[in-house]
Amino acid sequence: MTFHSSDMPDPLRRRLLRYGAGSLAAIAAGKLLVACRGGGLPVVARELRESAVDGLFVPEGFSARIVARSSHPVVPGLGFLWHAAPDGGAVFAADDGGWVYVSNSEMDDGAGGASAMRFNASGEVINAYSILNGTHRNCAGGPTPWNTWLSCEEVESGRVWECDPFGARPARALPALGTFMHEAAAVDPETFRIYLTEDLPDGRFYRFTPASVTGGVPDLGSGTLEAAEVSGDAGGDVSWHRIDDPDAESTPTRHQASQSTAFNGGEGAWHADGVIYFTTKGSGRVWAYDIGAETLRLVYDDNTFAEPVLTGVDNVTVSQDGTVYVAEDGGNMQIVAINPAQEVFPVVQLTGHRKSEVTGPAFDPTGTRLYFSSQRGNSGLAFDGVTYEVTGPFVR
Repeated sequence: MTFHSSDMPDPLRRRLLRYGAGSLAAIAAGKLLVACRGGGLPVVARELRESAVDGLFVPEGFSARIVARSSHPVVPGLGFLWHAAPDGGAVFAADDGGWVYVSNSEMDDGAGGASAMRFNASGEVINAYSILNGTHRNCAGGPTPWNTWLSCEEVESGRVWECDPFGARPARALPALGTFMHEAAAVDPETFRIYLTEDLPDGRFYRFTPASVTGGVPDLGSGTLEAAEVSGDAGGDVSWHRIDDPDAESTPTRHQASQSTAFNGGEGAWHADGVIYFTTKGSGRVWAYDIGAETLRLVYDDNTFAEPVLTGVDNVTVSQDGTVYVAEDGGNMQIVAINPAQEVFPVVQLTGHRKSEVTGPAFDPTGTRLYFSSQRGNSGLAFDGVTYEVTGPFVR
């Protein structure tokens, strides 16, 4: 690979130049030495090596491949083309030992939706198909414990759509979950409450309580939508305020709970072990809402670092050992891990993709394969998105 400094994200290029000739020599050898200094959480240096995929750096002992490209057939001979602008994603286990990776399409004007990629038990891609069409700017979304995918529209009149990852049932709109700039959804498997983020400078953090649950599946057609009020700027106790008309056309949902707290640019959300993790890109923060205690705390704040390793916080997922993985929209085009020891370090990095963003991180059922996309590839065009699989010992 011929490596030009102009191909790197600007913050990365500046940092490598500060490291001097030794670091540039490492790059030439196909390695990235990524570290950070500053306040806040301890940052651990990690050596990332170039994988077999051009421009994709991964840790020692990990492998990588491309599983789909926008506008190209996913499985030769089947004819289905992978969607443009791949965004939020999740994995669903199949009965035969295989799995499905679902991905949203963040396209405007009814060109959005969601697609699915089917893997067999050996990890081979055997099928691909659409599970949602005709919607707008489908962003992070989220999986449910009853094996459906919640696809969220990031437009003023946006709704949440419930989709079948296996393509057997048609998608349906869920107006009871609110009409607003939806970004992500995360479900508490104990209560079946759904927690929602809103991608606006004064967006809210919401929860939806279904009216009833039958056979382990909640009725998402009716229920109560509320917005959170937090006692402090950096977290604290959380109280909830009811939204009387979630599907209102005239009064924005967030304005129906004037006492609720504004979050600057709500992005990805994920449930793990009684905690809802979510990010706010406008403030560069990763949050953790403790469901049982009804408290909110900061997990990460890029303002506490002189040279933050994680910026542009966006989509988020959690591995089986409780490590939080945050994808960057911009920044250094990385996925950055925050482990239970509160250490921060990159796990993958893309170079030459400065006009794109990293989206859709999700693990397969074994926790050894991580799927994600470069939404606009190295050209910066929506129809050049690339979806990757990185395999390795993520759980130690």
